[in-house]
Amino acid sequence: MAKRYIVGGKIVLPDAIITGKALAFDDECGKIIGITDEPEDKSAIIDACGSYVAPGLVDIHIHGYLGEDTCDANPEGIKKMAYGVAKNGVTSFLPTTMTVAKDEIVAALNAVRSVKEESKSWQGAEILGVHAEGPFINPKKKGAQAEENILTPDADFILENADIIRSVTLAPEMDKDHACIKRLARESDVLISMGHTDATFEEAMSGVKDGVCHVTHLFNAMSALAHRNPGVVGAAFASDGVSVEVIADTFHINPGLYSIIAKIKGTSKTVLITDCTRAGGMPDGEYDLGGQPIFLRGIECRLADGTIAGSVLKLNDAVKNVIAHTSLPVYEVFKMASLNPAVAIHCENRIGSIEAGKDADIIIADENINIIRTIKKGKTIYVA
Repeated sequence: MAKRYIVGGKIVLPDAIITGKALAFDDECGKIIGITDEPEDKSAIIDACGSYVAPGLVDIHIHGYLGEDTCDANPEGIKKMAYGVAKNGVTSFLPTTMTVAKDEIVAALNAVRSVKEESKSWQGAEILGVHAEGPFINPKKKGAQAEENILTPDADFILENADIIRSVTLAPEMDKDHACIKRLARESDVLISMGHTDATFEEAMSGVKDGVCHVTHLFNAMSALAHRNPGVVGAAFASDGVSVEVIADTFHINPGLYSIIAKIKGTSKTVLITDCTRAGGMPDGEYDLGGQPIFLRGIECRLADGTIAGSVLKLNDAVKNVIAHTSLPVYEVFKMASLNPAVAIHCENRIGSIEAGKDADIIIADENINIIRTIKKGKTIYVA
């Protein structure tokens, strides 16, 4: 056993932050050993210098980064994304497809498959599977997705690819008698999320009853909350078992809503995501999303007609933004970007929190949540 210790930091647990202790992990087997009073070996120390020692972040909705996109179906591009987001504290992620032609989605799934195993040991974030955002959506709420590629929800397609698809976004009102939702709930552990949907409150609640348990980028591309028609947002708030995604870039939704969402859903059902496009980490200019030109200016990505088209958000900045705009405890906010997404895709037994026996996926971040060091399975994969 090769024990290493992180000392001098504020250790972020799911329900507290502790100081004056050391976090021990094994850099050979890649597992967390636990929290101890004193390191046994003074030569195997990483000094956090007062910074946060938190679980690695988990991004379950990210299309691209650094000029690359999952739908390019390029294994090297996906690897570049993985290495890039590691600098943002992300230790595992779901490369996310969108509503492109079906053969392009298949090619993207195959590309992710081809590097998934390798990702466990490369110097970047680990691939946990794919989030298929579409093509099973409502054209009325397509957002930046191409209408000509929208399809009727197809359980066979998802189940045939359930080895790699960990999450799917669909519009429940487009699924006749919820045949697809029911089959997925019965025959798989794929996360069923409603998004890009114009469902009424009643239709959304019916979808939840039949197996929907997550909401894709809450408020965006869905029927709004109104006092006579609560819509999908109302159904999300009314359903205790449903988790919700939040793009906390201060642009997609007003930051004043961060506290409201947390109060209604509870911090255990709020999941921070990026919805990042290939423009992430790149300078302002013109890029591509699903075959359509998008234009980046500052933190805003838009189609030519002004439609919002994903983001350029970094997940550590999402954590920073929620801390800055709420009075939530810091450990609760970190949980939104680590344990909560891990729970949503059924990986919490291995990742998402600092607990003995889990993977040693650990980040060290300063007071502004700038990433100082990223550790995956006990190995340092990024140092600032």
